Amino acid sequence: MSNLFSNFQENFPDDLDSEFLVTSKGRQVSYLELNDASARIANCLLESGASPGDRITVQVEKSVESIFLYLACLRSGLVYHPLNTAYKSSELSFFIENAEPTIVVCSTEAIDIYKSIASKEGIKALLTLDSDGSGTLMQEAARFSSNCETKQCKGSETAALLYSSGTTGQPKGIVLSHDNLLKNGETLVNTWGFSSSDRLLHMLPIYHVHGLFVGLNTIFLSGASMIWCEGFNADEAIEHLPDCTVMMGVPTYYTRLLSNSKLKKECCSNMRLFISGSAPLLKETFDNFQDKTGHTILERYGMTETGMNTSNPLNGERRAGTVGLPLSGVTVRVVDESGEGMANYETGDLQIKGPNVFSGYWRMPDKSAEDFTDDGFFNTGDKGTIDSDGYVSIVGREKDMIITGGLNVYPKEIELIIDEIHGVKESAVVGVADSDFGEAVIAVIVSDGSTLNEEKITSICKAQLANFKVPKRICFIEDLPRNAMGKIQKNLLRERFKTELD
Repeated sequence: MSNLFSNFQENFPDDLDSEFLVTSKGRQVSYLELNDASARIANCLLESGASPGDRITVQVEKSVESIFLYLACLRSGLVYHPLNTAYKSSELSFFIENAEPTIVVCSTEAIDIYKSIASKEGIKALLTLDSDGSGTLMQEAARFSSNCETKQCKGSETAALLYSSGTTGQPKGIVLSHDNLLKNGETLVNTWGFSSSDRLLHMLPIYHVHGLFVGLNTIFLSGASMIWCEGFNADEAIEHLPDCTVMMGVPTYYTRLLSNSKLKKECCSNMRLFISGSAPLLKETFDNFQDKTGHTILERYGMTETGMNTSNPLNGERRAGTVGLPLSGVTVRVVDESGEGMANYETGDLQIKGPNVFSGYWRMPDKSAEDFTDDGFFNTGDKGTIDSDGYVSIVGREKDMIITGGLNVYPKEIELIIDEIHGVKESAVVGVADSDFGEAVIAVIVSDGSTLNEEKITSICKAQLANFKVPKRICFIEDLPRNAMGKIQKNLLRERFKTELD
């Protein structure tokens, strides 16, 4: 069976009345409801004009119904295209133009934005879905049968299209196949010991790999259940931990839990595993969490392009500051600039090969060719080392990228907007350490003497950028530091402004 949904279905409990999830507000959803609701939505999407292979763009708040929609796309052979709910109109236009979806599902609040885009891009249907499950999608789907034949396909066919910003400011569409997601999900279930008796505390967003594929797919492939929360709240997490066995989070979640006086060893007594990813976990957080809860956080490493690549072991030493060992079937190597392999502990370019790795970027053959080696390894853009025991450490990454709260921010996108502001001669955006989000975005600006101020620039950025990309501080400087080749030395800016948020 090559369709990812068919593989999920094979692992559903024999008794479909078994619990799939319970929301933080007490709503109970069974595997039977999951199966039937996703079938109705699949039939609705196909009747609305979508054909297998078409993209379905989804920009909605986290809800139970959003899971139904994800499965509906898979089982009908449609390509699931999730978008961050924080994206603004100027950002959305690019995604719609590039992905060319047949159907868009958005919140009622965003409907007017999409109507203006849809009229230009030939979208066949525009449906709504809100966080409470209301909207035209579920109204329309209710008219359809819960019988739906899963569209069988090749494992290499596209299951999802996700976008990751590029250093040039132009986002790249990442094409993930049914096999990419299946193989990675099966490996994670085995690596992390998931079974039908597990209950995951799910507090992550589901518009990117962590919450969507790592979180949900491990549940579907093990027949487990979840407590489903709209977002992260430390008090709420502590309330639910006694009823769960596994939690997945970004480092920010763990720092906030540690700062909460209610976190005690007792509330974690039923937990068997805490997993962290999407951003580097500080050794201090690792150690403090172990001391306070008695649990050792398991850190892993992945990317949108590859899913998960490495993981500290379930049984064995979990080493602080490392992202663990290569997953089964995944090959990790470190090479120098000429592509030659490097010795243990030497820092070089991290490259990945395995069934989890995507085949290429959406309609960008040149960029795809550039990011793969002749022998099929993907150039991650990260700098890493491998020790004598095989543990991988990420020691750097694409030097400009900022990871704030587990989300990737590429400075060029922000700089292009700031540089268009009247009075700005040039700008440089960097990340500085932040105790809550890991890194925070800082914009350093050279002005022409105009009456520019931080409030004005921040306001313009907020109007055009998702909130997590908006600089937390605007700093003015007479000249940007440059090297002999004229390149801005962002390392010096990071050092100079590293205490700006203290």
